[in-house]
Amino acid sequence: MSSQTIAFHTAAKKVAATAAANEIWPVAEVAALFELPFNDLMWRAQQVHRAHFDANEVELATLLSIKTGGCPEDCGYCPQAARYDTGVTAQKMMPVEEVVAAAQGAKDSGATRFCMGAAWRSPKDRDLDAVEDMVKAVKALGLETCATLGMLKEEQAERLKTAGLDYYNHNLDTAPEFYGDIITTRDYQDRLDTLGHVRQAGLKVCCGGIVGMGESRQQRAGLISQLANLNPYPESVPINHLVAVEGTPLADQEALDPLEFVRTIAVARITMPKARVRLSAGRRQLGEGVQTLCYLAGANSIFYGDKLLVTGNPEVEEDRALLNRLGIRGKSSQS
Repeated sequence: MSSQTIAFHTAAKKVAATAAANEIWPVAEVAALFELPFNDLMWRAQQVHRAHFDANEVELATLLSIKTGGCPEDCGYCPQAARYDTGVTAQKMMPVEEVVAAAQGAKDSGATRFCMGAAWRSPKDRDLDAVEDMVKAVKALGLETCATLGMLKEEQAERLKTAGLDYYNHNLDTAPEFYGDIITTRDYQDRLDTLGHVRQAGLKVCCGGIVGMGESRQQRAGLISQLANLNPYPESVPINHLVAVEGTPLADQEALDPLEFVRTIAVARITMPKARVRLSAGRRQLGEGVQTLCYLAGANSIFYGDKLLVTGNPEVEEDRALLNRLGIRGKSSQS
């Protein structure tokens, strides 16, 4: 029996037992999934996906930047960092009524979740006054609400929960051992602390990362291991493909092999079977063929609209056309 066959059967046994949310996934076992033959990996991911979800349904979520630019962090991928010359200018927070109008437009286009993002290291308490009003108003439209505002203190997470927020997004970005190559202005533990505060407040967690930043396959496995071993693992897992923006330190980063991105989606699906695995930034660069493979690998959520914070995203009509050709329908608000 070949080493690849042994690896496949070992992973298959692991997958067969993967129902518990608290199952431990050591990096070595996640890395073994990445090493499977592509067809075998896709088959395993399909089995897990179909055991927990309708394989022909995808959640449509829309992300709006409610406060753009001027962030003091040094995330190497981010065009909103004040220290990088990317053409993004700092703006004030959007008025509540404009946010609500955008949310209504997203709902009219089929979105069921609306995420509000602000380029802050962490929000000031006074900033949350307006955010709370936005959450309440968007919630009143019948949409699920999500926010990504940077690091949160315990009492801030509790305020957002009281306002009616459903999800809080705070990504780990990459594996712990690669993190310092990308970000130096906050520690990995800072991110974990915010996730802890979010969970303690009773909010659902949206947490993923970015691939294609120069990390190794082993480090991609490290990211997935970190996510899968959160207790419990996130309800939503956005997997971003680096958008190399001119003016950022990663502007000249060599593009990731598209099939490696698909593998990452499949491994996320296997290790976090009940999570919504979301195609996020970088979908425009992937093209329809790779996106289709991602759906086959278990992706069942997308950010939907013509812009993702400040970078391009496939147009709504393009998304509708592809999903229709694939026979995939949008998740209803009740499902």
